[in-house]
Amino acid sequence: MWKRFAFGWMLTVAAVGAQTNPLQFELANLREDMRGLVQRVGELSLRVEQLERDNAALRSSANAAADSYATVNQLNDAVADLNRAIKSASAGTRNEVLQKVAVQMEKLAQQTNSALDSLAKGMAKRAAVQTSFTEDYPKEGGTYIVQRGDTISSIAQKTGTRVQDIVNANKIADPTKLQVGQALFIPGAQ
Repeated sequence: MWKRFAFGWMLTVAAVGAQTNPLQFELANLREDMRGLVQRVGELSLRVEQLERDNAALRSSANAAADSYATVNQLNDAVADLNRAIKSASAGTRNEVLQKVAVQMEKLAQQTNSALDSLAKGMAKRAAVQTSFTEDYPKEGGTYIVQRGDTISSIAQKTGTRVQDIVNANKIADPTKLQVGQALFIPGAQ
């Protein structure tokens, strides 16, 4: 506001002086125009300085941002490195798993061999399987259905017959292998 008042006052003084001397009036106008131009140049200089500061800040920010972003090639290299690391770790893990499996299989093989040895020893102690049968038993009798927990001797005791007669009549080679639900002829049973 002060500038406008001063400018208006100068115009008034210049107008009064212009009546006295038109060259002085023209000179006053030129001086005033020059002063306005100098002031405008000063404002523009300040604005240019501000723009240069803003531009420098933007460049700095852009440089910092460029440092924080990766290029496609950098990303591809990083992915390739990760793939190599994963393959390497996978191979190591696979080898560890295979070693553990091999150890477990060895233990299982030993346990199986021990169980087979135990079975073989048990089979060696079993009574020989009967392969010949006689016809020396009563030809009349009844039928008995094998129940759970029955043995040849328990059936003989229940039916009042001899074990050897049941074995011969039914041609039982291994008396320990009765089947639940199996029908047996019981010689001499009523």
